[in-house]
Amino acid sequence: MFEGIITPIVTPIKRNEKECLNLEAMKQLVDYLIEKGVSGIFPLGSNGEFHVLSNQEKMDFAKAVIEQVNGRVPVYVGTGACSTLETIQLSKQAEALGADVLSVITPYFLKPTDEELIQHYTQVAASVKIPIILYNIPKATGVNISASVLKELSKVDNICGIKDSSGNLDNLKGYIEAVEGTKINVLVGSDSKILAGYQMGATGAIAGTSNLITDTLVGLDQAYRAGEFDKAKKLQQDIEELRKVLPLGTVPSILKRAIEMAGIAEVGPARKPVQEPNEQVENQIRNMLAYYHL
Repeated sequence: MFEGIITPIVTPIKRNEKECLNLEAMKQLVDYLIEKGVSGIFPLGSNGEFHVLSNQEKMDFAKAVIEQVNGRVPVYVGTGACSTLETIQLSKQAEALGADVLSVITPYFLKPTDEELIQHYTQVAASVKIPIILYNIPKATGVNISASVLKELSKVDNICGIKDSSGNLDNLKGYIEAVEGTKINVLVGSDSKILAGYQMGATGAIAGTSNLITDTLVGLDQAYRAGEFDKAKKLQQDIEELRKVLPLGTVPSILKRAIEMAGIAEVGPARKPVQEPNEQVENQIRNMLAYYHL
């Protein structure tokens, strides 16, 4: 379950005043990704703008995604929140909807201590029966899960993995070494570090870029597993063409516009205050898409 390329899908939004969810576009995106060979679908991650959705929208969207996937691949639902209480509530609801795995980001804005993190995750895990993966993204949350905290949490029955989006290979290596011989799967969350993570022992990747350049990401994974290391290296390098363009707007505005311009699905804009790219940036997106023949 915790192998291959897992796509943290963008959340399609309609271009109207209410910025409503676009579930038809979600269906198109999900079907496209599964047909391209991704190993999992992950709604309500950071690329999925979980932080600007209401709890009702989160559960409505998760329910629709689970129904559309219909058991074809595992569905990882993001249920993290600032408080343990809210995280438990969302986790129980997602489990009841049929989520296969829960992804729980560290509480953000506040900076919990190691002991507080251990208590938080232990209590959330005890509230559900399905597997949980921890989500480490210190640049967005202000806190980094230490290897010692991960090792302690590996003793919890249904904590089965961690997504590391720190971008720090030493941090990733520390995780892999800390959980050697345990049930914990370490997943790469920084798309520029997938091949390096695999070489260290990571089992898979949760890769936002796979929303768009799915063939490149799935191909990288398949090439590495087949021992075609030169091909995997080339595909890892190819991701950079997209990554060069992503900083031209606030996350996930560039990725969402690129998905639309590639004709994959009408995923709409990011929620305000994030603005859509201007014409000049769209030209750069167009050039990037041409590189990938999209």
